Amino acid sequence: MLPILQVGPLAIQLPGLLLLAGVWVGSAVIEREAPKHGLSGATLGSLVFYGLVAGLLGARLGYALRYWSVYAEDPLGLISLNPLTLSAAEGAAAAFLVSLVLARRQRLPTWPTLDAFAPGLAVFAVFAALANLSSGDAFGAPTSLPWAIDLWGAARHPSQVYALLLALAVFIAVRRFALGPTFPGFLFLAWLAMTAASRLFLEAFRGDSVIVLGSLRAAQLISLVVLGAALLGLNQRARVAQKGAEGKAGDSG
Repeated sequence: MLPILQVGPLAIQLPGLLLLAGVWVGSAVIEREAPKHGLSGATLGSLVFYGLVAGLLGARLGYALRYWSVYAEDPLGLISLNPLTLSAAEGAAAAFLVSLVLARRQRLPTWPTLDAFAPGLAVFAVFAALANLSSGDAFGAPTSLPWAIDLWGAARHPSQVYALLLALAVFIAVRRFALGPTFPGFLFLAWLAMTAASRLFLEAFRGDSVIVLGSLRAAQLISLVVLGAALLGLNQRARVAQKGAEGKAGDSG
């Protein structure tokens, strides 16, 4: 693990740097993908920017609400640059809501827009896994397997490495899917399904899981719901695409 990168007199928080790099590379990929879906790269770039700002604000406020007593004593802590004081769930929700509102205002088509975002989101997931590998977050459960790593006082599953390998596999799959003929919504829903399935698998090796209802892992329950919704969405979008193709064939006949 390498949470701090020492460059001369500078001590750089590597996890935060990796997340910023993920946003930058992911945004570049989204802007490059946009024309393939009949969209403007600049428009989607601005969508990413405002979504990122909203996400950071939402993540910091969400974290502050959880630990309000601490920030009440030190309000300046709200502007801390520490990436560990961010709440991912609240940040993702804020980014999604703001991006959705802006997309509707600009009359962007829903499914082509989401498809253009899919490769960029897959790229960001790779950098997020690297950030966790650097910081030691998302650590694994204790194990006696020969490839265990010594972390937080125990031999553990290298869950960050598992996550990185799966994120790379999802990215490669999305890129391959993008090369072939697809229907609107396929790329995004396929990415969502593969990401949910990956988290469902990974959660079995995590040592920091939130347990609900006695013995169930909250992330696995959420992943199951998301996976089911993504598969249903793929089925529904495929039916719509098939009906559209049959309609066009009938009109040409």
